[in-house]
Amino acid sequence: MQKKVLVVTGGGDCPGLNAVIRAIVKRASQESEWQVIGSIESYNGILKEPMETVILNEQAVAGIHVRGGTIIGTTNKGGPFSWPYKKADGTWATEDKSEELLRKIKDLEIDAVISIGGDGSQKISQKLFEMGCPIIGVPKTIDNDLSATDFTFGFRTAVQIATESVDKLVTTAASHNRIMIMEVMGRDAGWIALHSAIAGGAEVCLIPEIPYRIDSVMKKINSRFKKGKGFAVIVVAEGAKPQGGSATGTESQEAGYQNVHLGGIAYKLQREIQDAGCEASIRVTVLGHLQRGGIPIAVDRLLATEFGVKAFEMVLEKEFGRMVSYRHPNIVSVPLQEATSEYNYIKQDSFLLKTARGIGLSLGD
Repeated sequence: MQKKVLVVTGGGDCPGLNAVIRAIVKRASQESEWQVIGSIESYNGILKEPMETVILNEQAVAGIHVRGGTIIGTTNKGGPFSWPYKKADGTWATEDKSEELLRKIKDLEIDAVISIGGDGSQKISQKLFEMGCPIIGVPKTIDNDLSATDFTFGFRTAVQIATESVDKLVTTAASHNRIMIMEVMGRDAGWIALHSAIAGGAEVCLIPEIPYRIDSVMKKINSRFKKGKGFAVIVVAEGAKPQGGSATGTESQEAGYQNVHLGGIAYKLQREIQDAGCEASIRVTVLGHLQRGGIPIAVDRLLATEFGVKAFEMVLEKEFGRMVSYRHPNIVSVPLQEATSEYNYIKQDSFLLKTARGIGLSLGD
């Protein structure tokens, strides 16, 4: 009798998602009784009428490991516990469709679910597991904000893109005696910002974990200019905030999207620097979704492939309610409850912060 595993990708897209899908399919193909099914746009594919699913065989995943994004689509809006729908009066509301989801999974005779996603997706995985769903998690986020794994795939590709951008900004900043401010992703954790600032040789890096003081930022800028000559590059995470202030963003108007749309801190910082009396020319670059698109670098393809193989082997061993994890140098599994219990902030005593301070990188504090 043929067995079935359902694969879903949830949350934001991420370099390496396709490599995970490919690895799951290629490992499953070695077990003749298994079939892999993809749900389009996370659980939406199962919950929609008619359902939107696709058979994932070796032909379907051939060569996809070099492609960014996900061939089965993803979404960061709603979910089975808060499904968005439009009411008769035209306003939006949400409803819990988790029971319906589990019923449909049972009707499809699904033996296991592999959910590839970040913190929010794995919290959904834990809740579904508690309801009896045979589910396994695979960690995915460019923000590297899951504490139960040393790294998530996609993070280092995002850092590579951000670092290359810093490299380019350095040359134009030096040519024009300018201050260049680059805003990168990082809602609550500054991993991308700090890694790329150190690797790219920026002068200032502002992250959510360390609220900044504008006078501290100005002190570093002033040290870079002499008689009007000089330049500085500032890397700022989108969730960075001043001491006593809050992150910069706007309420989302999209149905089902529950997070605040962060963004604009780079322009706010530009105004603060100008108001502090800086006379140098300032330019702003917001990388935005460039960080999460395109071809995954080799190390992320490798990690994603290891995750995919491990996830399917966990299916074979019926290790449900657990998530794949990279604990150097091994690929292991951890309980989903543990995986989502602690957010992966940059700790104040981390050697990464010591390294930043050791090379004179201002953190704005």
